[in-house]
Amino acid sequence: MSEKTVEIDVENERGETQEQDETRDGAGGNETTREEVAVETRNLNVWYGEDRAIRDINMKVPEKKVTALIGPSGCGKSTFLRCINRMNDQIDGARVEGEVLFHGKNVYDDDVDPVALRRRIGMVFQKPNPFPKSIRDNVAYGLKIQGKTDSLDERVETALRQAALWDEVSDQLDGSGLDLSGGQQQRLCIARAIAPDPEVILMDEPASALDPVATSKIEDLIDDLSRDYTVVIVTHNMQQAARISDKTAVFLTGGELVEFGDTEKIFENPESQKVEDYITGKFG
Repeated sequence: MSEKTVEIDVENERGETQEQDETRDGAGGNETTREEVAVETRNLNVWYGEDRAIRDINMKVPEKKVTALIGPSGCGKSTFLRCINRMNDQIDGARVEGEVLFHGKNVYDDDVDPVALRRRIGMVFQKPNPFPKSIRDNVAYGLKIQGKTDSLDERVETALRQAALWDEVSDQLDGSGLDLSGGQQQRLCIARAIAPDPEVILMDEPASALDPVATSKIEDLIDDLSRDYTVVIVTHNMQQAARISDKTAVFLTGGELVEFGDTEKIFENPESQKVEDYITGKFG
């Protein structure tokens, strides 16, 4: 299954479902129209063996915005994130039911190649994981796999600039990525994720292991990236979610999506008493 085939399927599916989807409200009162939606989930459930991690999630993720996923530990935030580009496929015993639509195409259809999908929906993990390669080769890794070797140095520079790292490493591109600081390594991983030019970037607590200065740089970077990419971020830090996101989804114990909407409304005037109790620290 080639990436090109996936794209053709997406276009066909989009044409068939656009009118239907424009009339459907999103979860939690999100009334985003079809053209603005990057990812939509419908009745999404995930099991790990006999344990259901998330329950009947219906949500629309808007394009070129930052959507934050918050909630207590074990509530299904990371599980939901990994569903979007089928990272749960790599977990033994994981079972997914329902739909995850990327531009109207269910990514769990049999004709979708997960590897091709991940080229369009990149991911940055909690702990920086640069390869034991040079800075240049780290960023160029995905490009080389895809055969995008034309103007390779230019593409590497562009990605490093987008990741706000170029000025710090431009004179050491042949040095090991492992020699960078923790914050620099995380930005290197972000550069590696965006170099193949995906449409969506998933981030699983990307600043949780960083110091405040490095965290601030990552937050500024996320704001910049949202101009060109759809960003979905899991964060354990509610203040961070309030600072950087346009939309916030609140997951609570049992894998339930309790509320989803504009970040300002979620934090200042949530509809759910459970969400207000969580945000104000009464539980969680």
